[in-house]
Amino acid sequence: MKNSKIRKITELALLTAAALIIFAIELQIPYPFPIPGIKPGFANIITVYAVYHYKAHEVAAVCAVRILLGAVFTGNVTALIYSAAGTLLCLLGMLPLKRILDEKHIWMTSIIGAVLHNTGQMAAALIVMQTPQLMLYYPFLLVSGCIAGAFTGLCAQFVTMRLRKEKNQ
Repeated sequence: MKNSKIRKITELALLTAAALIIFAIELQIPYPFPIPGIKPGFANIITVYAVYHYKAHEVAAVCAVRILLGAVFTGNVTALIYSAAGTLLCLLGMLPLKRILDEKHIWMTSIIGAVLHNTGQMAAALIVMQTPQLMLYYPFLLVSGCIAGAFTGLCAQFVTMRLRKEKNQ
C-alpha cells in the first residue's frame, strides 16, 4: 500500500514536471498571431492524458501546481488568474466527459476542453478588465482552441496508445 502511494505521487510529480518543461519550451516559440491568448497549449497534452488516467483530485493537483509554478517562473501573476479560470472550467467539462467518450476519443474531449478553457479565460478577462470589446476576440480564440485542442488531444491519444502497447509487451 505504501509503495503504491509513493508510486502515484512520483507519477504525478513527473507529469507536473513534464507539463512545466513543455510550458517553458512553448514560451520560447514566437507567435505570429496578433490576437492575445492564441497559443498551442502543448502542456495540455499532459492534462488530457491525466484526465483519462488519474482521479479528479489528482488531475486538479497536477494542473494547480503547473499553473502556480508557471506563473512564478514567468513572473506573470496576472496570467495565474486567466489560467486558473480556464483550467477550472476545462476540468469541470472534461472530467465528466471522459465517462461518455472513451480513450479512442480523447481528441474530442480535448477539443471541448480547449473551448471551455478559452471560455473560462475570456470570462476572467471580462471580469478583470471590464472591457466588453474583448468579446471580439472570442470567435478567433474558439477556432484556434479547436485546432490546438485537436492537436493536443491526438498527441495525448497517441501517448496513451503507446504506453498501453509498452505495458503489454
